[in-house]
Amino acid sequence: MATSVEATRKLTVKIKRYNPEIDDQPHWEQYQIEAEGHDRVLDVIQQVKWEKDETLGLRRSCAHGVCGSDAMRINGTNGLACKILVKNLRSDTLTLEPILGLPVIKDLIVDMKPFFDHYKAVMPFLINDEPAPTTERLQSPEERARFDDSTKCILCACCTTACPPFWGDQKYVGPAAIVNAHRFIFDSRDRGAAERLEILNDAEGVWRCRTVFNCTTACPRDIPVTQTISEVKRALITGDLEMPEVVTIGG
Repeated sequence: MATSVEATRKLTVKIKRYNPEIDDQPHWEQYQIEAEGHDRVLDVIQQVKWEKDETLGLRRSCAHGVCGSDAMRINGTNGLACKILVKNLRSDTLTLEPILGLPVIKDLIVDMKPFFDHYKAVMPFLINDEPAPTTERLQSPEERARFDDSTKCILCACCTTACPPFWGDQKYVGPAAIVNAHRFIFDSRDRGAAERLEILNDAEGVWRCRTVFNCTTACPRDIPVTQTISEVKRALITGDLEMPEVVTIGG
């Protein structure tokens, strides 16, 4: 059965613009766009660039929510432009800004180097100097499940740039770096947990987290970011890498 075409919406698109070659300060520019309900915010932005102002700067790649390159603030909340549909916008005004806490290169493009420097600092790779087995290093489904959520990170920076402590202190490694450390700290095949925990046991490590939950809300991959940070804190306090028991009240 053929499906009906989503209703066309007339949008007022407000974009925070900044070109360091000609601008002293960021400023807002406004465009009128017609979009179908099934269009994505990314489609709207590209329509602005192709039909209204080709000088608009943005970053995108896969357009399928996998690469994370089109992260931005959409109506005041971090998200991926390729995952948010026009029909789900609550207003006919669409406000777009670069993610916060990172230097703006141009318009919606930020310098990701500080973010990736923090990511690299937690050694986000498998460490195991034991003699290699004749096959792959095996682990049980239960061992894999221990860190499965944190493998879903696409390094979009939505969580880190939604974090108020990071806005005020860019030395803080940030939620994304901790999530990627978690992925290896709790991997039964890895032998570098103690070294990573030492890196994170710092005023600019996990202890800078204030459990605001902005990171969890912002994650486009539904990673329980605040929970993973709490698990790293618990490992530092107890030295225990096992999954804590869930206590059911009244059960």
